[in-house]
Parts: sequence; structure tokens; C-alpha cells
Amino acid sequence: MEVGGTIISSIEYDGKISLVIFMAKCPLRCPYCQNSELLENGEETSLQEIFELIDDSQDYIDAVVVSGGEPLVHSGDVIKILKYAKSLGLKTKVDTSGCYPKRLDEILKYTDYIAIDIKAPFDKYKEIIGTDIGNNVKKSMKIANNSDNTFLECRTTYVPTLLDHDDIKQISNEIECDLYTLQQFRNKSVLDERLEKIESPNPNELRKLAKEIKPVLNKVKVKTAEFGEECI
Repeated sequence: MEVGGTIISSIEYDGKISLVIFMAKCPLRCPYCQNSELLENGEETSLQEIFELIDDSQDYIDAVVVSGGEPLVHSGDVIKILKYAKSLGLKTKVDTSGCYPKRLDEILKYTDYIAIDIKAPFDKYKEIIGTDIGNNVKKSMKIANNSDNTFLECRTTYVPTLLDHDDIKQISNEIECDLYTLQQFRNKSVLDERLEKIESPNPNELRKLAKEIKPVLNKVKVKTAEFGEECI
């Protein structure tokens, strides 16, 4: 399998210190992608090397997070990583675009936390990111919701010019999850260079929008560079 790097993080799994493994490769080409270096290639890494890294980190982590890229490109290896982490008593989380619902279903029994990127209203995926996977993402969301032991976070990066307030309101009426996070777009290292000229949305704008959709959803957070994560 190909890996794009690893970090120790205090923010990738709420309330826990986690080892984050960034898997390389992704079938999508989202214009605002900030991990574009992971889209095609990573460093060839064996499962044994990953297991040894988890062992070496075990004394100071609570969880293992598998992110990307799109980690479910490597779903067989991801299952083995999750199972190994669980065998050591660690919590597990997977970040995914939701483009592979069948593969998501296969990993759920080993996953405590799923974060699905909701990139657009389900009927606007082709328009917003160039790939018509809205129905797959909807299926992934439903599959995750059917797993009693898995916490589901849905999250959307608010990109001015690609999304507007009505899109976020439509998303809020289409999703079902334990937590919805509205993320601030950052114009650094984006895949589509035209977005480098687009300013990040103001945190106050995102807070206002989050407050408008909160009555529809269970729990809402806003994530910005200025203030980190804020519960609304």
C-alpha cells in the first residue's frame, strides 16, 4: 500500500491523542483539495511497518485515524490496520469521501468513528467537484447510521464561489449524523489554482450560517483557522 505520511494529533479524534495515517491515492479531483500531493502516489509501506509504528506510539496515543487521500482505495489494508489497533485497545476512526459504500460497510465493525465529507448537496456533486457520486455518498451515510457502535460526523468545507448559503441549508436537510462540522475553506495548496484568489470565509459568516441550520441538525461545529473548533 502507499502512504503519504503520519502525524500525532490532538485534533483529528475529538478528546483523544491519535496516530494519523494518511493513505495515498484518491479517485476524486476536488478543486479545493489541500492534500493534492496524495492523489496519485505515496511511499510504498508494508503493514508490518504500520503495525510497528502503532506499537511505538501506543504509550502516548488513544486512537488510530486513517485518512487520505481516500483510505478506502486500500480497504483491505485499512481493515487490517483497524483490527490491529482495536486489538491493542485503541479507538479507531476513518475519514472518507463516502464514494465506496460497500467498502465502508466492510470496515464498520472495526471503526468507532467515521467522518464523511459532504462536498455538496447530493444532486450537485457533478457541478461542484466534477464527479457524480452523490448517491454513493448518501448510501455511505445511511450505512454508517445503521451501525449502532459507530459515531458519524458529516463535514462540509464551505468554499465561496463553489457553494452558497442555500447549498449548506440544503445539505442540512439531506443529511443525518451525530455531528455536522462546517469547515472554513483555506486557499493554500489547492488543486485548482483559480481558487488561490478566493478569500477564506469570515468566521462570523460561518457561525451565523451554522446557527441557521442548527435547528435541523443534532449538533453543529464550526472549524476555522482563527478560532479552531467551536460548538454552536
